[in-house]
Amino acid sequence: LFYALQKDIERKIEETRQRFKSEYVGESQDKYDSRDVERLFKEDALVEGYLTWRQFVVEDTLKMIDESLQWRKEFTLNDLTESSIPRWMFESGAVFLHGYDKEGNKLFWFRVKLHIKDAKTILDKKRYVAFWLERYAKREPGMPLTVVFDMSESGLSNIDMDFVKYIINCFKVYYPKFLSKMIMYEMPWIMNAAWKIVKTWLGPEAISKLKFVTKSDIQTYVGPEHLPPHMGGTDQFKYSYPPLPDDDFQSPICENGPIVSEDESDIKDIESESKETLESSFNSEQSLKPKKVYHITSCSHASVLCFSPSEELRFGAKESERKCLIILNNVTKNHVAFKVRTTAPEKYRVKPSNSSCEPGASVDIVVSLHGGFQASPQDRFLVMAAEMESSAGAGVSELALFWKEVSKAKVMEHRFALIVCKAAQFGQNFVIIYQYENIIMPLLLLLLLLLLNI
Repeated sequence: LFYALQKDIERKIEETRQRFKSEYVGESQDKYDSRDVERLFKEDALVEGYLTWRQFVVEDTLKMIDESLQWRKEFTLNDLTESSIPRWMFESGAVFLHGYDKEGNKLFWFRVKLHIKDAKTILDKKRYVAFWLERYAKREPGMPLTVVFDMSESGLSNIDMDFVKYIINCFKVYYPKFLSKMIMYEMPWIMNAAWKIVKTWLGPEAISKLKFVTKSDIQTYVGPEHLPPHMGGTDQFKYSYPPLPDDDFQSPICENGPIVSEDESDIKDIESESKETLESSFNSEQSLKPKKVYHITSCSHASVLCFSPSEELRFGAKESERKCLIILNNVTKNHVAFKVRTTAPEKYRVKPSNSSCEPGASVDIVVSLHGGFQASPQDRFLVMAAEMESSAGAGVSELALFWKEVSKAKVMEHRFALIVCKAAQFGQNFVIIYQYENIIMPLLLLLLLLLLNI
């Protein structure tokens, strides 16, 4: 059944690409940015995202892709950088990424009281929002966002309907599947009429994602550790610029070497440990075996390593589900140095966390929870890797020297989200089935009829 589902999705992806090429690209070479068209024909997940948002109706999907790619060219998304946005917009603190909701989705904050309707700045505001969305899309591909409209102390002068419509369109068309939910905090009653208009711009699915909350119930969706004090939270974060506040791996504890205090002898022990021994030990946990079966390997043309799993680490509630395996495959002709970091270094042990991988070889990394700690969807992992010169050694001292001298431009970064499943085996399969229920339900019905006939 899973195989049939995958084949059906692949056919839809290919049909979408071929029709887009013949019906939309055609002779209009300057209609889109060629880099976006190239991505569309290389990245299955991108096409699948559009298809999923349009219930796998190819005709509707093509229209959505056309509008999205035209917008990307109009706003020069591929060339949009921090320096191309007016500095005052960053300094205002009106829009930024910070923290997570209870499901592990990044929070995208709009402090409405800091917005003033002004026709002269509307284009810059739109580009500013696009900057944040594009930045997040590249850093956390496939991971949804929760938008928080903080309307405390705001009034009608802060509402720009054109700007609001643009934000909604970003999630409806330009970044499909990005919106987890939209939290409207402390909306003044005077804005009720305005939001009745807004609802007409939303489809049924988007309306279901709207959550109107106050200080008394916002913690239904966001924990107090990720809420500011005026919302009843304990997060003492104060926005300031520079730097940008969205990189969770920049805290000092994550920048100072390994994520746990492994000494050199411990690292040497890890290096001498054979892959077979590590895999045997790891697979002795019976419930973790299925994790290797369904994982998709991620490996782009610019990568020095391929990763399996590609994007997510899964933990369960049972003792035997407190470990995960990351497999790194070296696709270069030289040694590749790597480090593993996390946003919660006190909770996890990673072995090895700072080592190297031989040319054409693979390394198994075991991520395990320390006793007494629980995995959380807000936790994130980052693998940093860089190709070493053929003459470089791969010992502890050589690695330390390498990381001091290597250029940041040569370091690739690969991020992992964390999924917490109540039942690991069920969780993996259910996510797949739920995501494509419009396709799989007829297949399940057919299977049920066949069983009844038997």
